[in-house]
Amino acid sequence: MDNVISVILGGGRGARLYPLTKERSKPAVPLAGKYRIIDIPISNCLNSNLNKIYVLTQFNSASLHRHITRAYKFDNFSRGFIELLAAAQTTESMNWYQGTADAVRQNLRFFNQPNIDFALILSGDQLYRMNYQEVIKMHIASGAEVTVSAIPVQRKDAGHLGILKVDEQGRIIDFFEKPKDEKVIDSLSLNASAFDRRGISAKGRTLLASMGIYIFNLEVLNDVLKETNKSDFGKDIIPEIIKKRRVFAYFFDGYWEDIGTIKSFYEANLNLASLTPNFDLFNEKAPIYTNPLFLPGSVINACKITQSIISDGCVINNAEIHNSVIGIRSIIGENTVIKDSIIMGADYYESESNIRANSFKKIPNVGIGDNSRILKAIIDKNVHIGENVTIENMNKTEHLVADNYMIHDYIVIIPKGSIIPPNTVI
Repeated sequence: MDNVISVILGGGRGARLYPLTKERSKPAVPLAGKYRIIDIPISNCLNSNLNKIYVLTQFNSASLHRHITRAYKFDNFSRGFIELLAAAQTTESMNWYQGTADAVRQNLRFFNQPNIDFALILSGDQLYRMNYQEVIKMHIASGAEVTVSAIPVQRKDAGHLGILKVDEQGRIIDFFEKPKDEKVIDSLSLNASAFDRRGISAKGRTLLASMGIYIFNLEVLNDVLKETNKSDFGKDIIPEIIKKRRVFAYFFDGYWEDIGTIKSFYEANLNLASLTPNFDLFNEKAPIYTNPLFLPGSVINACKITQSIISDGCVINNAEIHNSVIGIRSIIGENTVIKDSIIMGADYYESESNIRANSFKKIPNVGIGDNSRILKAIIDKNVHIGENVTIENMNKTEHLVADNYMIHDYIVIIPKGSIIPPNTVI
């Protein structure tokens, strides 16, 4: 794996995850109580013995830079590194990244190193576990110039994914980004034998979708990006090069979820708290790494907690919590009910002077006050919620933007640092 560099694309604006991305980039959004989304691709790399990693950033990147710098350090003998490449004006380009391919194009000078033969290009906003060594082995064995990781999907999923078709050898012969035309989808459908040959049961799945994970021979990557000024791999580059390059598919049949929307992010988090989660956080052979915060164990007094994740450093008193994810440093008051919700916690514990100042200003402390009720909501970090507050979309509103909260896909979202006064009903 020494001749492979990994490039993680972490610069997207994250508009579909707003307001969680109001003050941070999409890969920096907290996940499963104590992690960040960026920890998933980085951990996959480290568990695959890939330790030459670049992270390309652009929007609201300070939080992401801080997290990566604190979390990932290599010793002097490993020859590994995680390097941050923020969008910047150079003599070659005065523009910000225009897309995934453009981001890689603007940084080719960093990737063209001695003894590097392959570039692994990854998305920074997906939840999955993959051993990239297996993909690289198949890439070499097939004689591919480019390999695209692909997952079997049902017909109903075609409209929001890049759908590809392969021949009997696994070479990609057709590719459409988010096809809507039924005739086009019919032409891309595969029979069950295409999956059976690779030890995958079709289970009603007839299409093969790109996961946005690519392996390029480094020389080919240079040639492809210099031949065109197209800006996106999935939309532009891959459909174009399948006609003249050896582009193969790697079939993946594990759990994979794009968590780039509020709904998918919400559902993926709550699934992690279920009894049989799709993504196993307890896998000792392939752990998820993050910044070790050295927080104390949580203090839980007289609570009823079912099917939930409780992260480090929480103080929870006489509360009822069901099917929820409770993030680090969460302070939850007495007789509070939390169901089907994500509480992201806090970046700090309030000092006594802050608590006195809050009292003088009649502002609730960071955390959730007594006798409150929170149902189907995402509470971002450092939120002040007073006593007797109800947060529940009782009117079944699909979308709404208010002063201190939003509703997307029927889910109530309280942005980072918001103040919800006592007795508020949302």
